[in-house]
Amino acid sequence: MKKHFIIILSIMLLSLELFSQRAEINFNNNWLFILEDNLSFSKENFDDSSWKTLNVPHDWSFEKGVRKGGDQGQGGGYHDGGIGWYRKDFNIKKESLSKVTYINFDGVYMNSEVWINGNHLGKRPYGYISFRYDISKYLKQGENNIAVRVDNSLEPSARWYHPCGIYAPVKLVVVNPTHFKPNSIFIKTPSIKEDKATVSIDAEINGDVNKLKYEVKLFSPEGKELTEKIESLKGSNPTYQFEIENPQLWSPETPTLYRAITKILEGKKVIDEVETTFGFKTVKWETKTGFWLNGENVKLKGVCEHWEGGPVGGAWTKPMLRWKLQSLKDMGINAIRPSHNPTPPMFYDLCDEIGLLVMDEIFDGWHKKAPQDYGKQAFDEWWQRDVKEWITRDRNHPSIFVWSLGNETHSDVAPELVKFGKSLDPTRLFTSGAGNPEDMDITGVNGGSETKSFIESKTFDKPFISTEAPHTWQTRGYYRTQTWWRDNELPGTYELPNLTEKEIFFYEGINPKNWRNRKQSFNSSYDNATVRVSARKYWEVMRDNPWHSGHFRWTGFDYYGEAGLVHGGLPFNLFMGGALDVAGFKKDLFYFYQSQWTKETMIHMLPHWTHPRMEKGTIIPVWVYSNADEVELFLNGKSLGKDKPGTVWNEMQCEWMVPYQDGKLEAVAYIGGKEVKRTSFSTSKQPSKLKTSIQKLAAEDSFTTSYIISSEGLDENDNLYPYGENKVYYNIQGDVKKISMENGNPIDPTSRTKSDFRALFFGKTRLFLRALPNAEKASLITASILGDKALYTSNKISIDAKQIQVFGTSNIDDLEILYTVNGENPKTKGVIYKGAFKVADATIVKAVVKQNGKVVLNMEETFGKNKGLFWGNEHSKDMWIGRGVNISAEEGVLEGDAKVSKQAHRYKGSGFVRFDGKEGAITFYQENDGEEGDYSMRFRYMHNNEGELHTMKLYLNDEFIRTLEFKPTGGWEKEWKFVPAILRLKAGANNIRIETAGHSGPFIDELFID
Repeated sequence: MKKHFIIILSIMLLSLELFSQRAEINFNNNWLFILEDNLSFSKENFDDSSWKTLNVPHDWSFEKGVRKGGDQGQGGGYHDGGIGWYRKDFNIKKESLSKVTYINFDGVYMNSEVWINGNHLGKRPYGYISFRYDISKYLKQGENNIAVRVDNSLEPSARWYHPCGIYAPVKLVVVNPTHFKPNSIFIKTPSIKEDKATVSIDAEINGDVNKLKYEVKLFSPEGKELTEKIESLKGSNPTYQFEIENPQLWSPETPTLYRAITKILEGKKVIDEVETTFGFKTVKWETKTGFWLNGENVKLKGVCEHWEGGPVGGAWTKPMLRWKLQSLKDMGINAIRPSHNPTPPMFYDLCDEIGLLVMDEIFDGWHKKAPQDYGKQAFDEWWQRDVKEWITRDRNHPSIFVWSLGNETHSDVAPELVKFGKSLDPTRLFTSGAGNPEDMDITGVNGGSETKSFIESKTFDKPFISTEAPHTWQTRGYYRTQTWWRDNELPGTYELPNLTEKEIFFYEGINPKNWRNRKQSFNSSYDNATVRVSARKYWEVMRDNPWHSGHFRWTGFDYYGEAGLVHGGLPFNLFMGGALDVAGFKKDLFYFYQSQWTKETMIHMLPHWTHPRMEKGTIIPVWVYSNADEVELFLNGKSLGKDKPGTVWNEMQCEWMVPYQDGKLEAVAYIGGKEVKRTSFSTSKQPSKLKTSIQKLAAEDSFTTSYIISSEGLDENDNLYPYGENKVYYNIQGDVKKISMENGNPIDPTSRTKSDFRALFFGKTRLFLRALPNAEKASLITASILGDKALYTSNKISIDAKQIQVFGTSNIDDLEILYTVNGENPKTKGVIYKGAFKVADATIVKAVVKQNGKVVLNMEETFGKNKGLFWGNEHSKDMWIGRGVNISAEEGVLEGDAKVSKQAHRYKGSGFVRFDGKEGAITFYQENDGEEGDYSMRFRYMHNNEGELHTMKLYLNDEFIRTLEFKPTGGWEKEWKFVPAILRLKAGANNIRIETAGHSGPFIDELFID
């Protein structure tokens, strides 16, 4: 007898008389998991009692965390892949064996295989598609077992971070032998007028339909039955048509949903029943005037969004996903592009409900783009089945207004993809993100649409949408007055002037001397860090050009991965292109869009007003985003004048050039001359207390409640200390599970899932919790050793600890804090904390928090002049001026006997690649966000084999270019030289590969792209 808990599915214990129709059963909880691979795990009778018990959604890659050399590489933020297994036992009553039972998976990444009672059901390669199996014939009375193998052994399998495992809901669907075929109901609205709309409903029925009836009822948004039709079934593909009077239209402003209930009847007995939501909307695309929704010319104000953007990796629950989408909606967006893959169905349900137009996208590429992606592994064999599942599953959602077949890809398969797609849904048009525009109904263009030369010279014979634009970056809380171009200023770009003649801010996350390349900086929140264009200018461009349907900015949330593309690789492990960071904290960019895209009065000011290392009188650009008529700025009570938000891009913010002095900076917004809102900053002292707030995300569907715990470091006057970097420790008690800790810091190496602390990042951090099933109570102890890490503003240190009730009722106990400043163990040598104390340079403060005499937290913080942020001057980054992009060889994809080494001198980055007389290859990845064109490249290498050229073959995107000759450099220790090459990079993703040619290879250090 197995010792682990066996799930009893109560619905399946019922007799057939108690459920004669469809039953959908939550199958998310109490799975067993192991990160190993053994085919015996698929056996029906296998002792899995030592495996970990968990609930899905689950993402083992996110749980493991970032690892130098992680399987997914820079694209995946240095997370791992691997092979994992899931098992689950469940009981079946004898009466249920006469039913048809499907197991339905909303998302498993990737190459999943499923067994029932040891019987292999099949394989599904694509990680971003739903699928199901009919398991009826393999079930038996009593205990049954399901096993799932998930294979991510081939990496990188995407160009960004991807989850690993069963990352989306699972359910059992139990039906009668005669039932509606999965995804077969198709609701169309072929005619919509103000007073009347036509609704057409198709269905497909599995099983014997003899002597059965088909019934359809339509219900209004208020739940009132509108119409009904019932007839005897004459075949397996019934079609009904209805007319609805005075239809209420679905739009982002009015997301009005109707319901259709379809039934198969035997007399009055319900054999099967399906409820489907739908909506009425009209969509029209015009080449000259753009996008029209419900008869109105609408600009698409959208964002691109990876499924993995945000604080949970890929394991989203519905409450957390609602929070994410509502946060974006609050910014003012009306559209979203899930990039570059379909999402689990609950995403579209939420977009229907919240009111977000969806450009539903199926693939990144149609052939290989990442080294081991779906395009390489499975596209040719599987694309038709995956496209069919995608379109038939999603086509009833009113939120979906266009289908996108791919992203930055080109192939002769495009016409076939479009034709097949239209056979499944002839009611919508098809596009792609910069792929085969000649074959699409709508021209989608990625970053290339951001340039002045494109906007002012481009003509179209089809409607146009900017599928990715603009590409801008911001690090929350970080400011620079000098413009930053990712790849140097590109030809044909719009002007983006510096805000001051010289830079005035000089703090960095990493000392520039320790950067691996010139990209390893944070990015300015003044909207002046970009590839080609600012967010403000691109909004002006799309707003003022009638042919421009709108844009999907890259991105809504920051996301893990693509860490080398913009930020140069480790220690950076995430992408900072979002309007919100991965913790969900809003950046200044969020408020810019809100000022342009929302009607409710808002005001937001930047930057903060705490600059202890800045010379008094330094002129600081102070910006205010607002949708009020005008804004007045005050410094220490004195008016600095009024300014009005403008319509020209560089006048969209109100702006003042303010000489710095400590005090209170306050902005007041007016409409019609009357004050409507105000906001202020006061200069902060060192942090001395912790502010904790709780946001509850209500349970829904099969998902329990989630909680977002926000922590901020405040000074004695309750002002946020904007450079706060102190660790916040958490002791979690009760019926909750920690999902992650996140602060938005792209270089923080702390585990997001395993540690008990996360440092403040520019003053803030968060903890994400999920209630366990049947949870009753939970509380939290938060604690921090607070102060200025560098001891610059003050050498005074405070310790704050509190117990906070999350939900239910727990005993709130007094806490005791003991600390030391001499490195000794505070548990045995500690002094009771009674108030703030002073420390000297290079002091390690250790502390314990006790609850009822038991240590619940062990804390440590080091203070000193070289701790925390790097504080430099105007010359700190001079060494990087004018340098191109360099890609470390050790960060590439290594094949054969290529291996990473440090056994030499003067190499760049963290090492180099050597072959040691054997054969191998290195593949470098370069994203070209410009137009296709020629680029100058240099391979940095070294060897001392006299007379040996060590020839290597050069490939670009798998096409042989030429053979490179690597002449002796004069040494094997420190004599590095360069071999040049000119390559024509295409727009988008490029793979540059060098391969030994039978005579081994030299040491390869870096690829420079000038």
